Amino acid sequence: MAAGIAGCLWIYSTVDYFWNGMFIDWFTANYTNMYMLDNGAYVYEPIWGDVKWLLLRMMILGVMICIAVAYLTARYYARKKVRESVTETGAMIRRYMAKNLEAEEVFPPGYEEIAMQMSSIRNDIQRREQTLKEEVSRKNDLIVYLAHDLKTPLTSVIGYLSLLEEAPDMPPAQKAKYVHISLEKALRLEQLINEFFEITRYNLQQIVLEKESIDISYMLIQMADEFYPILQAHGNTAQVEAGEGLTVYGDSMKLARVFNNILKNAVAYSYRDTPVEISAQEQDGRVIIRFTNHGRTIPKQKLETIFEKFFRLDGARATNTGGAGLGLAIAREIVELHGGTVTAASAEELTTFTVTLPAAS
Repeated sequence: MAAGIAGCLWIYSTVDYFWNGMFIDWFTANYTNMYMLDNGAYVYEPIWGDVKWLLLRMMILGVMICIAVAYLTARYYARKKVRESVTETGAMIRRYMAKNLEAEEVFPPGYEEIAMQMSSIRNDIQRREQTLKEEVSRKNDLIVYLAHDLKTPLTSVIGYLSLLEEAPDMPPAQKAKYVHISLEKALRLEQLINEFFEITRYNLQQIVLEKESIDISYMLIQMADEFYPILQAHGNTAQVEAGEGLTVYGDSMKLARVFNNILKNAVAYSYRDTPVEISAQEQDGRVIIRFTNHGRTIPKQKLETIFEKFFRLDGARATNTGGAGLGLAIAREIVELHGGTVTAASAEELTTFTVTLPAAS
């Protein structure tokens, strides 16, 4: 206690010294009463009530200052600890992502949640990288195949045109035959070039939907009529069963492209002289459209990847049975943008593509 009193007196004298007596004058004027004794001497008596309030306010101020100092100190060290923790966690994450290590080998106890999340993220990245590699590989293979196939019709066109030029007196029937063959080869050449453009154009376009009310029944019937020449050339027919009043809210041009791609695929892989069955119905607030064709059963492992970019059922060579392998991939993207799904099933030489779209309310 004596040390405390001595300390207070030291603070008092120091403050008064630096303020050149101003503190004593202020305290005397506000917190003391002055009396004059009979002998003419002056006596100063503290006003204890005011002094107590002064001390109380000073104590409160001191406590507040201590709390503020403690808070700022704690905050500083807490932020410092957080920075150190973030730096340490970042280093562990970089180490985990850079090296082929298990999460348990990098993250110590207490980091289980981060370890689980980073493991999931790395698995997703690896899956995406693998998918991208497969797409690039399929794309490169297809370009090689197309380049090889370009040479065949081009060589034929040059050969037949050379014969026509070298034999101007060729019989009309033979000349007509060579011209017809040259035209067929030129058309095939155009188709292959268009496939090249489709490959280079894909992913450079951003699909934007312009939605409106669409009568699905009318769209399917109209599409079947437009496909009549293609169906007839392949010996197929289209059978449409769609109830009235089936309406969806979507982009008519984009959905027409979806159905066009699926129907084109169905015709390309159908047996000759078999029907392609198209049906549509509403169920639980959704419109379900099915395309069924008779053809070779698609293996289960291929069904799982049939909607991937640059995938083709006849992946070995035959570009004459399909395009660049983008039709179904584009169809899936468009359907998903409409909030729907598209799936494929194949068994006993029947393949069915099912498109599900939200019905218009």
